[in-house]
Amino acid sequence: DAELVPLDPDKPERKARIGSRLSHEEKIELAAFLRNNKDVFAWSPSDMPGINPQIICHRLHVNPAIKPVAQKRRNFAPERVAIIEAEIDKLLAAGFIQEISYAEWLAKVVLVAKKDKGLWRVCVDYTNLNKACPKDNFPLPRIDQLVDSTSGNQLLSFMDAYSGYNQIMMHEDDKAKTSFIIERDTYCYKVMPFGLKNAGATYQRLVNKIFKEQIGKTMEVYVDDMLVKAPTRADHIKNLAEAFSLLRKYNMKLNPSKCTFGVSSGRFLGYLVTQRGIEAHPNQIKAIFNMKSPATTKEIQSLTGRAAALNRFLSRSTDKCRPFFKALKKGHRDKWDDECEVAFQNLKTYLTSPPLLSKPIPGEDLYIYLEVSDSAVSSALIREELGAQHP
Repeated sequence: DAELVPLDPDKPERKARIGSRLSHEEKIELAAFLRNNKDVFAWSPSDMPGINPQIICHRLHVNPAIKPVAQKRRNFAPERVAIIEAEIDKLLAAGFIQEISYAEWLAKVVLVAKKDKGLWRVCVDYTNLNKACPKDNFPLPRIDQLVDSTSGNQLLSFMDAYSGYNQIMMHEDDKAKTSFIIERDTYCYKVMPFGLKNAGATYQRLVNKIFKEQIGKTMEVYVDDMLVKAPTRADHIKNLAEAFSLLRKYNMKLNPSKCTFGVSSGRFLGYLVTQRGIEAHPNQIKAIFNMKSPATTKEIQSLTGRAAALNRFLSRSTDKCRPFFKALKKGHRDKWDDECEVAFQNLKTYLTSPPLLSKPIPGEDLYIYLEVSDSAVSSALIREELGAQHP
């Protein structure tokens, strides 16, 4: 639960979201902190100077043995051409792209439908360029470890950078390789765009550098998902102040519309993290509840994918989902039988009250339970609190 607070008396439309369950004094203190640090937010691309290229910039390292590929421009209906050109005008005005001539690498533009009906996302197809680039094996954090270390805190602040990838510059030698073509001209990126093979690794490298002293202690960061945590309410502003000081130092700007400060729970990397522990996100459960009984291979695959997202919350998940995987095997395709239907309905029943995964206390005894069936070996790690057992 959150509410909006104004950050600039001269521009009342500029607001930030804070926890509505904070005490009156906590709300006043947090709102004052955000107002005093409103320079860390960006309200438009013009507020976003970008990260100094001497700190980091994105390199492609294209294999010189691979010849450049110039993709052909796709033809679009006039109304879709207008959508593309409007987006290009925005990118030009923001300073994210520039016109280019004699590009050797050239990618086509594609339109991808957004979840909002009737809206489109303009994307560049970097398939050929990505094939020519080696994989950057910079390690990304393990999601389960990040989520585990986030639960059990009294207050959390969820932060998102303003056009995060676009705050990193392309290396001067690689700008031309990001060229793309539309009906009226060819352009290349001055900043790191979405769709490049190693963009996520470059971004993680940056945030690891910025928050190296905070990660694992007062912050958790996975690419562009940033979270400030406080085990006690008194630590919250202090931990936020450290994070904001570093954001200011490196010129990284936050998107106020995608940040929430001072809440006791929230969605992080697909999970619902709370002071009590980790809970399955209601949207993921609803996605299974709203499914009709699958009738095709694609629908069964969709079900197994949704169940996999909830795997941590499903006891004996392999046994529960075994009929679905059996239906996907060769010779059983599209055979949604009575066994599958019973398993499907049992899964829905189980998810009406999924378990809460509690956070263990350092030094306490933990118990591991094993169960062996004809098809799988399952285990559960259990802790005891006040005479009751909790996963």
